[in-house]
Amino acid sequence: MQYIHDAFVHGGSVMYLILLTLVAGIAIAVERFMYISLRNRIDAGTFVAKVIELVRKGNVNTAMEYCRRSKAALPRIVLAGLENYEGSTRDIQNALELAALTEIPKLEKRTPYLSMIANVATLLGLLGTIFGLIQSFQAVAQAEASQKAALLSAGISMAMNTTAFGLLVAIPCLIVYSVLQEQTSAIIDEINENVARVYQGLVAIKEGESVV
Repeated sequence: MQYIHDAFVHGGSVMYLILLTLVAGIAIAVERFMYISLRNRIDAGTFVAKVIELVRKGNVNTAMEYCRRSKAALPRIVLAGLENYEGSTRDIQNALELAALTEIPKLEKRTPYLSMIANVATLLGLLGTIFGLIQSFQAVAQAEASQKAALLSAGISMAMNTTAFGLLVAIPCLIVYSVLQEQTSAIIDEINENVARVYQGLVAIKEGESVV
């Protein structure tokens, strides 16, 4: 633990910049996991079946209240379609598509910053190493011959700490980025599939009503 402290302190001001990227990465990762994994995780099959059942029984307002109980993207998109249920099937489709264009980008929001943070942390680590090497060579140039080897090795060792710290920040950020991307893609695919099911169900109900 003492080594880590000493390496950070002697790493220079670049270490604090890398630390700042770490804090930003953690904040984004936590917020995205909460939004994607908690807020937008629902039993889509049960939800769609319930909405279709309520509408089939003529309880459109109840179906809309059911959608309003959730803050997830799928219910909010379906709610837009239900609000236009009295219109034509084209009106319902347009409402669903417009709501999807509004809600889906919220799922993808800020996640790409994790990839950017990983790249910035790596580059800052390399920059810190270059600054450290420059300072080491300058110190060696003014030192006595008997001390040059020791000063150079110590300076290079300390300079490499910034690269190590940058990689320690970058690697987890890239892993979290990949996980979030996979979860986001899965949810978007689920939303598209179930919105199509809702639309088909609503159209079938309306056509049945018109026949009657």
